Amino acid sequence: MNWAESIVVIVVVVAVARVVQASFLTRGGRHSVTFDHEGNPRSITPVAPQADPALRREVEELRERVRVLERIITDERKSRDLSDEIERLR
Repeated sequence: MNWAESIVVIVVVVAVARVVQASFLTRGGRHSVTFDHEGNPRSITPVAPQADPALRREVEELRERVRVLERIITDERKSRDLSDEIERLR
């Protein structure tokens, strides 16, 4: 192997090492990684997911349902009334 082939091999090894390093750094979640001039990771900042209005609306509807269910369960008088109504319907 001559000196030119050696340089090509070294460049390929360094490129593969950087790809592997970036994949290990971002394995825990979606992150944006920047490197300094020496190739060291400088900062790892999480990328915020896009806000979906339909998803937010659905979450709010589900939260309201949970509030209603909690109110039904914790209010004993209403629970007894609900139980009586269920029994009458049977």
